[in-house]
Amino acid sequence: MTTTGSALQRQTMVDTQLKTVAVTDAAVLAAFADIPREGFLPPSLAGLAYADAAHEVAPGRHLLAPLALALLLQHAGVQPGQRVLVVGSATGYSAAILTHIGAAVTALECDAALAETAGVPSVVGPLASGWAAAAPYDLILFEGSIEIVPPALAAQLAPGGRIAAVLRQGGVGRGFVGPLTPAGAPAGLPFIEMAAPPLPGFAQAREFAF
Repeated sequence: MTTTGSALQRQTMVDTQLKTVAVTDAAVLAAFADIPREGFLPPSLAGLAYADAAHEVAPGRHLLAPLALALLLQHAGVQPGQRVLVVGSATGYSAAILTHIGAAVTALECDAALAETAGVPSVVGPLASGWAAAAPYDLILFEGSIEIVPPALAAQLAPGGRIAAVLRQGGVGRGFVGPLTPAGAPAGLPFIEMAAPPLPGFAQAREFAF
């Protein structure tokens, strides 16, 4: 893919996928237009970089689809200088988009080999533990759908901080941006149904009835 061809495909993605579904935030649109998504994908998937799909970059690990990510970031209203933690940052595309917007980003990945290939500086550690060294965070973004927010992560939100995630309940994903209750549950309602592959380690413990 040539540099010119990539730029045209990025602009087409912005015009036909994002703007048509009411993504209007200028900083978000500019980041998607400028950051080459193919640079964060395996070579075998580079030709599909601008399809609206969540691509698998390692076994069980995916980048959010562009539209899902754009909608989450637009609703989050990230401002330059705000601290953001990306949980499960994988190859770093979401972190790169946030950095372009002007956020101070910590990209957290549990897979050291995957972090080694990332297109952004990454820290390595258990995802459910977050990254306390750079806390508190104004926003915590999850790179995949989740059912729960572990207490350690909830504790790393700044006062007034919020999460951005695809919440999965009953097999249905819904985009959510907002604060957490004192018990660590999302406070408020999702804003749209959206699909995203699950982020491993964030499933609700199943209870068995006898």
